[in-house]
Amino acid sequence: MRNSNIGTWSNGVWNQVFSGVTGAPAQSYPNPTYTTLPSTPVSREKPFLYFDSNGKYKVFVPTLQKNSSGISWSNGSAPGQSRSINNFFIANPSTNVEEINLALLFGKSLILTPGVYQLRDTIRVLYPNTVVLGLGFATLVPQTGRPALTVTDVDGVRIAGLIVDAGPINSDALVQLGSSRLRSLDNRFGINLFRDHSSNPSSLSDVFFRIGGAATGSATTSLEINSNDVLLDDIWAWRADHGTGVGWIVNTADHGLVVNGDNVTATGLFVEHYQKEQVLWNGNGGETIFYQSELPYDPPSQSAWTDGTANGYPSYVVSNWATTHQAYGLGIYSFFNQGINIIEDNAMTVPNASGVAIHDVGTVWLNGSGQITHVINGQGATVNSSNADTLSPVVLYP
Repeated sequence: MRNSNIGTWSNGVWNQVFSGVTGAPAQSYPNPTYTTLPSTPVSREKPFLYFDSNGKYKVFVPTLQKNSSGISWSNGSAPGQSRSINNFFIANPSTNVEEINLALLFGKSLILTPGVYQLRDTIRVLYPNTVVLGLGFATLVPQTGRPALTVTDVDGVRIAGLIVDAGPINSDALVQLGSSRLRSLDNRFGINLFRDHSSNPSSLSDVFFRIGGAATGSATTSLEINSNDVLLDDIWAWRADHGTGVGWIVNTADHGLVVNGDNVTATGLFVEHYQKEQVLWNGNGGETIFYQSELPYDPPSQSAWTDGTANGYPSYVVSNWATTHQAYGLGIYSFFNQGINIIEDNAMTVPNASGVAIHDVGTVWLNGSGQITHVINGQGATVNSSNADTLSPVVLYP
């Protein structure tokens, strides 16, 4: 829960996080399992469509908030700006992607009305402060192996209210912010080639990814961030464990989220069932407030799910070249359902650096077989069938 007002709160299971919430319970993890931050370091509410006092459609675009708590709106007002509907190109599933890209090229923002968009090409966002607003969770499905959506390394793009499904031809990434060409130098040599967007970051709000489930599809990475200062708010990336097109060699996908930019913040991050690291965080200055993850249900053997010499892949990995990272309230769970003794050595790995601190992380064995041996970097008790549905917590690492 983020930037809200509540009266009271009671009960819960393994991982509850309150960030900038008036009336939140006190910090008490792991008993009860409440992680409470008095304020949210950086956030922005998503754009929304509304009628003005003259009955005209407009889109309200909220402004950036820093170190905020409680609600940002009162008496019908909120910090931000209204944009005329005339500034938007309004698409429907029968609209050609070429028409959408031409409108974006001419400086329009974009509203995607409800439906499924079968994309023969990528939707390309080129300019700062562009809004891409999906209504009714408009669903993008790339058909040719290209990304569904790309954004250049510019200020202030807002993307909200979308589902992105993997298509029949593998995509390297389903949504990509910034240029992948710069990421190798940026990661490996500590040369930050991405621009500073701290005063006006891009943001993704209520954006969900599916690999299989609705239709057969695959993608190496669901969301790739090659840009600094990006805000991720309520992101759910799911490699399907049920539905259409499901199987270890059917709906293939390595990562839910790969972060190569610096100072990226995630509030409300859900990543489940991918076949390698669920989250791979390469940039410096990253911060996550609430993370929920189930490991893949379906590794057919230990050898099929082995990271070098380690058993299994950690769910959340901060790369060794990152020197700063903060995370609060993380829950990582297992349900290996193939009847095979699958082992994960660590649910989370991070570098041992003075700028890295992980608060309130825990694991739970839900059902099935196998085990999670440690919570983070060799710390934390093992969870397996002997202590099912029991939280193994690490309050602070290191």
